Amino acid sequence: MRPLALTLGEPAGVGPELTLALWAKRKALCLPAFIAIGDPALLASRARLLKLEIPLAECTTEQATARFASALPVFPTGEVATASPGKPDRTSAAAARAAIERAVDLAGAGKVSAVVTNPIAKSVLYEAGFEFPGHTEYLAHLAARRGGAVPRPVMMIWCEELAVVPATIHVPLKEVPALLSIDLIVETGRIVARELRERFGIARPRLAVCGLNPHAGEEGRIGREEIEIIGPAIERLVQEGIAASGPYPADTLFHPEARKRHDAVIGMYHDQVLAPIKTIAFDRAVNVTLGLPFVRTSPDHGTAFDLAGTGRANPASLLAALKLAERLVAARTAVAAK
Repeated sequence: MRPLALTLGEPAGVGPELTLALWAKRKALCLPAFIAIGDPALLASRARLLKLEIPLAECTTEQATARFASALPVFPTGEVATASPGKPDRTSAAAARAAIERAVDLAGAGKVSAVVTNPIAKSVLYEAGFEFPGHTEYLAHLAARRGGAVPRPVMMIWCEELAVVPATIHVPLKEVPALLSIDLIVETGRIVARELRERFGIARPRLAVCGLNPHAGEEGRIGREEIEIIGPAIERLVQEGIAASGPYPADTLFHPEARKRHDAVIGMYHDQVLAPIKTIAFDRAVNVTLGLPFVRTSPDHGTAFDLAGTGRANPASLLAALKLAERLVAARTAVAAK
């Protein structure tokens, strides 16, 4: 199997040390082979700080899988990462951005099997002129550089117990009602259903769709979005053969019994669905970008500047992201073979 591409993320954050910590336990954790994308000097410096004896091997993706057992493979981007742990500054931006770009290029060329991204600091990137709302949108932009239309990225947060998708992502809450449309919800539902079939191997995915308002609007008494937008969108999905149902009050969808009745929940805004899954699986949840021409996963936590350089950051979510990427690649390969 081709290696996974693992970007180092924000140099001042915990990404570099999580990468080192997991490679050090690669045998016990049965890790899939990956190649770190970024500045080798950054990894060497963080290893010295944490007193970790980690051999590094600058190499190509073709060499990475064979080298993984004895050394951490690194694909240099040519950008130097100078920020100190826990002390981000705009000099970090070029290194973080180059790692993402290189990983997408490698995925597009078929040289890596998937892309796994460590957390970035959007505030640092914004100071350096970054024009995208976040990782998800930037990945879609980069994927389009190889030709064709910009794919519609859909953010799914996944754990074994639950998968959730917000129809709108990083937007102010007051703007959500105006952004919702039948077409938006239908397109989101189509992408989620397709990817659950093709990447997760679920033959007939069941989608539960949240209402926007308390009690799903109470038949129009607390808002009409459920009647005018969300309900018609669900009807269209059903007409297309997708097992979608709702709109449901969000406060009824996340207890253990309810979770048995659906494979994914589509919410109308970010916190409506991310708050429940982060409560259930804060250290294990994985961010999966659906709708891209390659598999992409990421730990569902931030840069944790307060923990950077201490060795106390929990690698569980990054571990889950690597394992899920391996699983999705295998499932996609099996579907393609059929």
